[in-house]
Amino acid sequence: MASQPHSLSYVGCNFLRPRLVLSTLSGRPVKIRKIRAKEENPGLRDFEASFIRLIDKVTNGSRIEINQTGTTLYYQPGLLSGGVLEHDCSPHRSIGYYLESLLCLAPFMKHPLRIVLRGVTNDQVDPSVDVLKATALPLLKKFGIDGEGFELKGGGEMPRLSGRGWKMAIIVILLPLQVLLPLPKKITRRGMPPKGGGEVIFACPVRKVLRPIQFTDPGKIKRIRGTAYSVRVSPQIANRIVDSARSILNKFIPDIYIYTDHMKGTSSGKSPGFGLSLVAETTNGTFLGAELASNPQGQGTAVLPEELGLNCAKLLLEEIYRGGCVDSTNQSLVLLLMTLGQQDVSKVLLGPLSPYTIEFLRHLRSFFQIMFKIETKPSHEELQGGEKVLMTCVGIGFSNLSKIIK
Repeated sequence: MASQPHSLSYVGCNFLRPRLVLSTLSGRPVKIRKIRAKEENPGLRDFEASFIRLIDKVTNGSRIEINQTGTTLYYQPGLLSGGVLEHDCSPHRSIGYYLESLLCLAPFMKHPLRIVLRGVTNDQVDPSVDVLKATALPLLKKFGIDGEGFELKGGGEMPRLSGRGWKMAIIVILLPLQVLLPLPKKITRRGMPPKGGGEVIFACPVRKVLRPIQFTDPGKIKRIRGTAYSVRVSPQIANRIVDSARSILNKFIPDIYIYTDHMKGTSSGKSPGFGLSLVAETTNGTFLGAELASNPQGQGTAVLPEELGLNCAKLLLEEIYRGGCVDSTNQSLVLLLMTLGQQDVSKVLLGPLSPYTIEFLRHLRSFFQIMFKIETKPSHEELQGGEKVLMTCVGIGFSNLSKIIK
């Protein structure tokens, strides 16, 4: 009988998600102690408990032990099973909090994953469904995670980012639960904090292995697309957001289209709000995203639509200045997929590494014993912006042993 892998031990609540995700993929048990032990309200929060329940749903045979105060968690991973699932996300964090981890796990399930997630679709903390759909999905496609006959559909989605139409293996759609097949042409449910009420369907095929990538030339910005959304407020707010965002972006590039998405009735969730998601596409297929959402109802000062549009446009320009082939939101995703790739060299050019990415690299070393070669590339006349970082690694040759061979 094979010996049990050595478990890893951590302290504190930071980086709970990546620790559980990497534990699931590597098969190494993990123990996390002193979770908010010194706070008045110690232990796991609602959204973290909800995330643990989600991990339990997508795996089979996982062993999860939590002490009475919730300050110690022991997780021994089982096999990724996938299948057709549903999950109610905590309204304290958006669906993007859960979706980011599912993007890492879904290609390695036993059965193709199709999951309905309910909760908050857009907030100020986590990446929204709109931005993940426009930036993370093309990234996954580069690693060979695509399929036939899949498309991105749904109301409130960003307009097509390429003229030839996308066939995607992964679908992130906002739509009513009562209709699962066939997929509807219009979306229906967007949820804002604090009460949520949105719904998302995420579907992903399984893959035996991932292909290595060489993604070192980001190209130049050729178009900007976006979605200005408003729910349970005046539809005129979305137009005001678009006008203010364009007042900045029009100075740089002519090809800009920002779609307005106004939801009302049952499709607008349970709380009012508005926001803007922007994505810049380059000539070489790089997608850089930025977004902002209004303050939750009853919290903080009111945000003017004009101010939100201006600030979001500036955030996108900052993301473009940082540059690289992957935006800062998806840095950890691309590094994980490079790690799990075939035993061949993968390279990707990133902008300045975020603190989260730096800590994620330390976790990759702990769980997979892999280290990246990091080379700084100073900006020059042709490639303006911040200093770039060339990340190189040889994949560990991770193979999805659960995948059913037909």
